[in-house]
Amino acid sequence: MDIAKTYNPKEFEDRIYNEWLEKGYFTTEIDYNKKPFAIVIPPPNITGQLHMGHALDNTMQDIIIRWKRMQGYAALWIPGSDHASIATEVKVLDKLKEETGLTKRDIGREKFLDRAWDWKEKYENRILDQLKKLGSSCDWTRKRFTLDDVCSKAVREVFVSLYKKDLIYRGDRIINWCPSCKTALSDAEVEHEDEAGHLWYIKYPIKDEDDYVVIATTRPETMLGDVAVAVNPDDERFKNVIGKTLILPIVGREIPVIEDNYVDPTFGTGAVKVTPAHDPNDFEMGIRHDLDFINIMNEDASINENGGEYAGLDRYDARKRIVEKLTSMGLLLKVEDLNHSVGHCYRCHTTVEPLLSKQWFVRMEPLAKPALEAVKEGKVKFIPERFEKIYNNWLNNIKDWCISRQLWWGHRIPAWYCDDCGHITVSKDDPSECEECGSTNIHQDEDVLDTWFSSALWPFSTMGWPDKTEDLKYFFPTNVLVTGYDIIFFWVARMIFMSLEFMKEVPFKHVLIHGLVRDSQGRKMSKSLGNGIDPLEIIDKYGADTLRFTLITGNAPGNDMRFSDDKVEASRNFANKLWNASRYVLLNLNSDDTALYLENLNLADKWILTRFNNVVKEVTENLEKYELGIAAGKLYDFIWSEFCDWYIELSKPVLYGDDFEAKKITKSVLRYVLDNTLRLLHPFMPFITEEIWKNIPHDGESIMLSKWPEYKEELNYKDDAKKTELIMNAIRTIRNLRAEANVTPSKKARVIISSDNNNVINVFKDGKNYIIKLAGASEVIYENNKDRLPQKAMSGSIEGALIVVPLEDLIDISIEIDRLNSEREKIISEIKRAEGMLKNECFVNKAPKNVVDAEREKLSKYREMLENIEERIEYLRK
Repeated sequence: MDIAKTYNPKEFEDRIYNEWLEKGYFTTEIDYNKKPFAIVIPPPNITGQLHMGHALDNTMQDIIIRWKRMQGYAALWIPGSDHASIATEVKVLDKLKEETGLTKRDIGREKFLDRAWDWKEKYENRILDQLKKLGSSCDWTRKRFTLDDVCSKAVREVFVSLYKKDLIYRGDRIINWCPSCKTALSDAEVEHEDEAGHLWYIKYPIKDEDDYVVIATTRPETMLGDVAVAVNPDDERFKNVIGKTLILPIVGREIPVIEDNYVDPTFGTGAVKVTPAHDPNDFEMGIRHDLDFINIMNEDASINENGGEYAGLDRYDARKRIVEKLTSMGLLLKVEDLNHSVGHCYRCHTTVEPLLSKQWFVRMEPLAKPALEAVKEGKVKFIPERFEKIYNNWLNNIKDWCISRQLWWGHRIPAWYCDDCGHITVSKDDPSECEECGSTNIHQDEDVLDTWFSSALWPFSTMGWPDKTEDLKYFFPTNVLVTGYDIIFFWVARMIFMSLEFMKEVPFKHVLIHGLVRDSQGRKMSKSLGNGIDPLEIIDKYGADTLRFTLITGNAPGNDMRFSDDKVEASRNFANKLWNASRYVLLNLNSDDTALYLENLNLADKWILTRFNNVVKEVTENLEKYELGIAAGKLYDFIWSEFCDWYIELSKPVLYGDDFEAKKITKSVLRYVLDNTLRLLHPFMPFITEEIWKNIPHDGESIMLSKWPEYKEELNYKDDAKKTELIMNAIRTIRNLRAEANVTPSKKARVIISSDNNNVINVFKDGKNYIIKLAGASEVIYENNKDRLPQKAMSGSIEGALIVVPLEDLIDISIEIDRLNSEREKIISEIKRAEGMLKNECFVNKAPKNVVDAEREKLSKYREMLENIEERIEYLRK
């Protein structure tokens, strides 16, 4: 029946979590007598470690799953991790180079993959263990990895199915190429940023004429691959050159002038160079006009053999040399500064290069349409709703998805090429021969699939699909996805269209979007700014509960939040407040105090039960709307102010009194409210609530398995609660009057309550004992005639009454005037000193500015203090 004197989370958080694990509380059984509720974790990369974004995301999921578990649902939270093709391969390659100086080509695919799996074994559990430190109540027996056998089987099933439906194809198209990662990227993996650049105006001479066409370009180096110049057919400026032949500067190749509606007459000169192998729009023009496709770049973005004398140069070195050559030839007309959007690799931030390449693609239009309809029809709802616009915009403007990556770590594309007949065999199982000609001379595609391909299957692959498992039957579709707004198109949209295609239903009903966790100045946390905060350091210093409550308090769906030391301290103080209040309750309870007595309740008992009852209703409603931050805020206010500050104080006159029956009733209310308040708080702060709850007389093994509180009409004492609040307002008013008079707590004073309303007077008669004990009253007097009130008194108005405290009871007026006069003289002395310094030109001109400003602030403060004291003296003299 007792807890430690001081709140120290290090003493119990790890112990409690291990107890939960050992007893299997997180393992969810299929129970057809219960409603299922499922969440799949956004799988963290095996290259990462817990950062504030992870901490927020998983705190939100844990709050929801713990709440639903307490509501009686079969609540399942599936954990797991993502193989993260690009990021992991980069890490493994860096380690390989550091240890051996070798590349992956030097050691071969098999040995490289051995190293990658070693990396996975070492680092996969690191972030998952960190999530456990946070208190995440995942079902660890169902942990998945995107490259495990179950998920790999699903990936092959999907690839082969889409291929047979002609929704996956292989072809030559312009893709986004990362010269650093040396792999293709999907459009979603390219981050566009505005950069300062230039627009070069170049003369392209007309063959056999002393004239030229001027084009404008942001990438002069790509002119080495130009095959035409295009103009808009409605642009009158170029009517006379359409169909003519130009001489490509430097290269000398003859290229035609073509007309195409794509060309924007208002950009540059209205004439654009056409490089079909290095620009997606030029690629489409190349197909329309049957142009050649000349690739002038290697995979590291250096110029290849098609670049002539520039072969081997880096793209930017080539640009510099080409501009110099054009200048020397008199063909560079001018250069303009230009801010334009430039694509960067989302992993390494290298500028991507549009490049013609043979890759595997998913045909998106047939898949995107049902995904758009699902949201439009409300089958999937975004919280907040505004994020539907991002989702709809991406799917409405979607291009075919490039899914092949020039990497070794990942799901290898299940396509085999016949060396004899050239046929491609796509199969769920590794074939031994070509399905077309029967040749055994076949080899598998070297590339792997985009990481997001396997992640798109996560809600059902984690449950064992394509096998018809019991988990799928019972738990799918899941209920809510919690994620950041930055991966709506990366992941959310793809999960929806893949689920609709293969499961014939949406993967989840709600998508709860959260914002970024920023620093106290509102900046994004980053290595370059050095403003990142390690959640594990916060947990080590303050405890997981404090971190969780800091992240969730004031958090609104979709909005970024600021993380600061002040917020952490406030959460720690809240935990400490709860701990101390709980100790008070526990010290007044016996092991058999488990019943709630509702007969002969006093006003304070009825008030706290009413307020708690309302909080149950409000917090549950907030959670139903996924307003987690609002729910946390209401719990904070109730626990800190109403339960700890008010009810515990209101209970003391009873518990320290002699009425045994009244004590028994109040103790039962204290136990009931604390027990159920801890249950409400448990999803937010699981450790402290478990530690306290286990020491309260209770039924059950763990608070996480206890029943979620429900609103009870029989605990609604609305009228009595209003009466109690009237008494509390009177106590506040009296305390404020005493503080204004600077009265010591030990000094008692009469309190006169004036009202012509007998009902109000009766309320205060019922609450007399509270006023005497909590407001320092020597006695409480009731007066319905204002003319009989003392003249020398301090007073304050509340609803229906005037609170009056005789001044003579608070202070000896003559002594107080003498004290104030003495203080007045000291302040006048300080004012003269400050005025003298500020009139001294030597001080003002030579002293540091902050010192002079500080002196001016002091003078202003002293003058304000003098004014207040003189007003007080005048008041007392009257």
